[in-house]
This record gives sequence, C-alpha cells and structure tokens, in this order.
Amino acid sequence: MKYVLVIGDGMADFPVAQLGGRTPLEAARKPVIDALARRGRVRLVKTVPDGVPAGSDTAILSIFGYDPRKVYTGRSPLEAAGSGVRMKKGNVSFRCNLAAVTEGDGAYEEQTMLSHSGGAIDGQDAMTLMNDLIATPSFAALLAQSGMTFTVNPSYRHIAVLETGSDRVETTPPHDILTRPIAGYLPTGEGQDMLRGIMRASWEVLKAHPINAARRAAGKMPANSLWFWGQGSAVELDSFAGKYGHDGDAITAVPLVAGIAELAGLEHTPVPGATGEIDTNYQGKVEAALAALDRGDFAALHVEAPDECGHAGDAKEKVRAIELLDTEVFRPLVAALDARKEDYRILFLSDHYTPVSTRTHDGTPVPCLLYDSREDSGRGLPYTEAAAAQDGERLEEGTQLMPLLFGL
Repeated sequence: MKYVLVIGDGMADFPVAQLGGRTPLEAARKPVIDALARRGRVRLVKTVPDGVPAGSDTAILSIFGYDPRKVYTGRSPLEAAGSGVRMKKGNVSFRCNLAAVTEGDGAYEEQTMLSHSGGAIDGQDAMTLMNDLIATPSFAALLAQSGMTFTVNPSYRHIAVLETGSDRVETTPPHDILTRPIAGYLPTGEGQDMLRGIMRASWEVLKAHPINAARRAAGKMPANSLWFWGQGSAVELDSFAGKYGHDGDAITAVPLVAGIAELAGLEHTPVPGATGEIDTNYQGKVEAALAALDRGDFAALHVEAPDECGHAGDAKEKVRAIELLDTEVFRPLVAALDARKEDYRILFLSDHYTPVSTRTHDGTPVPCLLYDSREDSGRGLPYTEAAAAQDGERLEEGTQLMPLLFGL
C-alpha cells in the first residue's frame, strides 16, 4: 500500500461574484480530482484549532499530526529549519519578506503595502537584492550592531536570526495588510526600534537598486522593503515515523513545509524549477513524489499556487491554479499509480481558506478528500466546499488526518 498526501495551499474559498457566485473549486474544471472524489469521501476538517492564528504554519502542522496548540512557537522557526538554519537555545528567528511598498514623498512609515512578495520576485534577482543589501556597509553595520544574520533564499521568503533577543514583539504578516498604510502594522514591543530601523534602512537602499529600476521599467513592482513577521524560538517535533510507522518524503517549493518535514524526520527533495508560484515545475514535483514512493510508502506533495492567487485577489488565476493541479499533478500521478497495479490511498485538501475577497488566511473548516483505490464509496460527490458540507461527519481536529490516511 502506498500513501499520498496532496495539499493545494489556500484552495478553499467563499462564493465569488466574478465566478457567478461559485467558489474557485466549483468553477474549476478538474475531472480527475472529481472522479476520485465521487469514488472516495469528501468531508470537512478543522485544520486550524481555535486560539491559534490561521495560516499554513498552524494548518500544515496540524495536517501532519502535530497539535499547534502544543508545539507552535511561530512560523519562522519552521521556515528556518527548511532553509537549513539550526537554531540554538536563545535564538529568535523572523520570517523576512522582500515586500513592495510605495515610494511616495515622506518617510518610510508613511508608505502603503503593495505586495507581500515584492511583486512575486524570485530566483537570482531575489538573491542578488538580498545579498547586495546585506553587503551595503551602512546596512551591514546595522545588522552587526543588532546581532542579526540572514539566510537568503531564491524567492521573496528569507530568514533572519537574532543571536539573542526576545520574541515578545507583535508583528503582522504583510499579506494581511495589502493596500493598507504600513504605519499601524510596524513591529511593536521588545526590539521594535531595532526592527523598524532595519526595515527603514532596507527601503532606502533597495529602492535605488538597479534590479528594482529594471522591474519598474518592465511594469513590475519593486521589491523594495524587508518586512519582519512570524517570529519564534526553536521548536522540536516528534518523529513522524515514530508516530505513524510510516516514513517518506515531502515535495514542496516553500521553506515552511520543508522545515516541518525536516523537524519531523521526513526527507525533503528539492525540485529544480519549483517556485511556489503558478508557473512551477509540476512534472518535476510529480516525478519526485513517485520516486519517493519507490523508496518508501509515503509522499507529501505541496502546491503553493492557489494560495498566491488568493493573496493577489485574482479569482480567475485561482481557478487556473486549481485546474493545473488537476491536469499537471493529479492526472500523471494517478495514471502512474494505477499503472503500478499497487493499492494506494490519497488524501487531498486545502490547508486553509485564502479568500480572494479578503486576500488573507481564514480558519474556516476546509474540504478534504480521502480516496482508496480498492473501494468505491458510491457517494458520487465532487470535490467542493458545498459537497464536503453534505457529509454528516466533520473532523474537528486536523491531527485526525494522518491516522485517517494510514487507516490507523
């Protein structure tokens, strides 16, 4: 028996007027996914427990079987682990976005948040901007004075670590404040002056960088400001294999999921060309998942694109992202699994809602699909929010999902 977990990040949504009152899952053409749903079982699951923030960090911890109410210290330590950072006791890490803010008259604090992802900057441009910023003498001196170091990634997602510091500071995810003035959302609490000073200095340096000049000329947003959030201290997770008796691999483009896998003792296979955007290497990710199933019996495949489309408020692109999940992930994955003539189970779900109406995360229970190649449930329902709500049984804890997948 082989077991596959597929997470379509942020797929779930509320009805959208632009889509004729349908959700993106209802509007999307997804024949392979819906065929699995009709033979399997679709129901709701509460992946984000009450009392913790709604996000991929808390939701995916829960999906993998780790109660965020017990183990969650913040998003950044999970991403740090996925970026190869080994935090020590006393360290405090921050997720640090390359964001896009306005460049109007006035001080940094008077600007407005335009894009949490610096206009979807990635690859070498993102790394060059960060490395040039860190190497700027005045900025480097500020970091040295603060005891802060950076781990640079080929995307807008970076990690900052304070050798010693406090995580008793309030920060705001930049995707929560799109189009809003940043003044009311800057860090507050212990260390706020240091963090604000670094953010302000980054804006002064980055807005003059040649890469951002080229981006403006091309009609793109400039990635012109660091933005700190998701702070936390070091975290430990129990062994996934020890909990469930199954071992495997997580295939993802984002450090968060890679970090959870790393801390849980799972493998993580980087896939060249996997970007975390709608333009990603779907074929490479499917091939990596199938290779993981050759080595073991469990593979987790995470696709970020629907979430990014939700943050952008783009309903049509979110529909397209879901359709690409069907054609570029599920169609080849299911065909390959069927050709092996070996029994398998697939668990497919959105980790959380990312409504195009709000452009941020929401902890509403999400639809999940469990398919077993040996069975036909006869339920005949598609994979949508409404179909999941028709099932009389709702899972109240995301930590129930792995035992469900493995039949424990």
